[in-house]
Amino acid sequence: MNQKIKMNMYSIGTIHSPFKEASGTPIQPCMAEESNGYVEVFPEFREGLAGLDGFERIWLLYWCHLANESSLTVKPFLDKAEHGIFSVRAPSRPNPVGMSCVRLLSVDGCRLHVSGIDILDGTPLLDIKPYIVKFDSYSNIKCGWFDKGKKSEKAVADSRFEKSDASAHNTLK
Repeated sequence: MNQKIKMNMYSIGTIHSPFKEASGTPIQPCMAEESNGYVEVFPEFREGLAGLDGFERIWLLYWCHLANESSLTVKPFLDKAEHGIFSVRAPSRPNPVGMSCVRLLSVDGCRLHVSGIDILDGTPLLDIKPYIVKFDSYSNIKCGWFDKGKKSEKAVADSRFEKSDASAHNTLK
């Protein structure tokens, strides 16, 4: 059965980082180790942060609100060839959901201080999940096109996936 289901989501907070535009932003948390930022969780969700301070890493799921319209094939930052959108981590997607595994430095009320942030300032936060090695770490796995050939060493983004007028695309209400 081929069926599209409309879903309603809302942000639970806002992500703050030193990055104001896509160009120059690290393309993955492992390439942003020195980049610090914070996540402001809305007060009505504060109770949900209980116990999070015991984790070294957390997954942030967010809405890539400044990403341009999606295409089913794209040229990722680390390769010269085009690939299907579902085999890359580009922000311009049919549903522009991003995910980053960042280091949790501290929890201060509704504010989570993090490092290794590769997210644009002002990005709407959708969810937080703890990183658990037993569940989230796999060794000796295949990584498709990424395993083949020589990759670009470029560790920061350019503006290829950013909406040209920088207006909020698909902004959550």
